[in-house]
Amino acid sequence: MSVVKLKAVALVFVLLTAGATSALSAGSEADFKAAYAAAEAANKEAGALRNQWTTTAAALAAAKKSADAGDFDAAVTSSKEAEALARASIFQATSEKTLWKDMEIR
Repeated sequence: MSVVKLKAVALVFVLLTAGATSALSAGSEADFKAAYAAAEAANKEAGALRNQWTTTAAALAAAKKSADAGDFDAAVTSSKEAEALARASIFQATSEKTLWKDMEIR
């Protein structure tokens, strides 16, 4: 079997496994509340660093809207996206505290 075919088979296996896992673990209201709380905490931390992204707020709003509609799978997904965005903004804020010095013209 060629390397390309082997990689393709492995990718298909991973995708099938991920699909089966997500189908079995449907998001509940408790899952949403936990994911949303984590996203809000990360967003507050980003706010403390004065680097909140508008895309994080949009993802949080989408999560809340999905939860209000009873679609907890989408709500959990949006909450996790919001948390990832908030964590990225935290990383940006902390790394740029010192990296800007490297960009300064001397």
